[in-house]
Amino acid sequence: MTDFDLTIRGGTVADDSKTFSADIGIKGDLITAVQPGLPAGRRDIDARGRLVLPGGIDTHCHVEQLSGMGRMTADDWYSASVSAAFGGTTCIVPFAAQHRGKSLKKVAADYAALAAEKSVIDYSYHVILTGTDDVTLREDLPELIRAGITSFKVYMTYDALKLDDYQMLEVLAVAAREKALCMVHAENTDMIRWITKRLLEQGMGAPKYHAVSHFDLAEAEATHRVAQLSRLFEVPILIVHVSAREAVGAIQMARQAGLQVFGETCSHYLVLTTDNMDLPGTEGAKFCCSPPLRDKAAQDSLWKALKQGTLQVLSSDHAPYRYDETGKLPYGPATTFKDVANGMPSLELRLAILFSEGVNKDRLTVPEFVALGSANHARMYGMYPRKGVLAVDADADVAIWDPDKEVTISASMLHDRAGYTPFEGMTLKGWPETVVSAGRVIVENGNLNAARGSGRFIARGVPEPCATDREVSTAASFFRSLSNAKLKGAS
Repeated sequence: MTDFDLTIRGGTVADDSKTFSADIGIKGDLITAVQPGLPAGRRDIDARGRLVLPGGIDTHCHVEQLSGMGRMTADDWYSASVSAAFGGTTCIVPFAAQHRGKSLKKVAADYAALAAEKSVIDYSYHVILTGTDDVTLREDLPELIRAGITSFKVYMTYDALKLDDYQMLEVLAVAAREKALCMVHAENTDMIRWITKRLLEQGMGAPKYHAVSHFDLAEAEATHRVAQLSRLFEVPILIVHVSAREAVGAIQMARQAGLQVFGETCSHYLVLTTDNMDLPGTEGAKFCCSPPLRDKAAQDSLWKALKQGTLQVLSSDHAPYRYDETGKLPYGPATTFKDVANGMPSLELRLAILFSEGVNKDRLTVPEFVALGSANHARMYGMYPRKGVLAVDADADVAIWDPDKEVTISASMLHDRAGYTPFEGMTLKGWPETVVSAGRVIVENGNLNAARGSGRFIARGVPEPCATDREVSTAASFFRSLSNAKLKGAS
């Protein structure tokens, strides 16, 4: 009798460093063999002519989340996880958002319950912090980190969410002490506010002016500033959804100075530009996100930064708001860019865009694709080597890709609930045909075979950037000790 419940044989396997010929043997929810010439399992998949890759991991998506503007995303945990699965992603990490005055502990518990009830793939979540009171920072956040929620996000803009520099130092001190990763939405809020006021005074309220209001220098300045704040404790930070060439430069400078500053960009910044926003009426609202789309030169800088390792992860920043009064257009045709819900649906297409525009256009190798879409996420967020790699004892999360399959994108073929796609009509080459999650073949021949709530919560360990045993400077050690002294005094 065979030792394997499932085998995947004859394909080209890849990790984040190499490609090689091997078969994959799976028993239960784990990989138990990776080697050539395995015997067929109880179920056998012929992967000849295909790439056998680790399932994708998307660590930046907004799912069943109320925005700072008070708009609910179109996707709940079920529709988002289904959409992710069809795109070759087998683990998502969205956000439990704490709004002003809310208990972080309760927000997290409520969000975890929704995920457990609905997700069809494995999941974790980050928390979004708006509170810097003692209960949040001295009790609730450390408790969540120790329970496996080892990352959190903060904002430098949006009135309902932003932290000032003093508050930022408070949360960075917690990150240093608890070995958690702080994710930062870096934009200078006052610069945006000043430009926005002047644009609207001049009657420039069309969606295309959103990109002008979020000028690239606002992103670059905030990126530089939070990098300098992180120096006080020498704590790792991740700048999310980097879009501007100047912000890439700020990250490069910080890293050259020895700072642990990491970067993420998103699929839409690689293939869309501000030209997509210059449409009649409010059509451009479909392309409004923050930071906004940039120009071709910014695109080129992002591809270069991905290749060189200045940016380590590629996420979707999936933020699906419908193109109607419930989402993008709260005031109908009279909606100005200031009131458009920021974000685009892209969860299902993240990896296909990266493969088509990266691998198939010779910008990236297949191992680099694996790193940016899966392995680096697992490392960055404390899930490696359980996830992000096809190896013995890793979770059996596998995506089998046809590298030559061409697909022309339409909203009707996708599985999210946004009702539109900003990538309408784009032809992509390379597509995930079969997807295995925790040993289950959940996507095959265009069909889903996964029950609502069958995904598993993944308690994450210390993120790799935070686990590095670096000796901090005397100054950073002193400032960390001040933070610890405050904690002891409050206990």
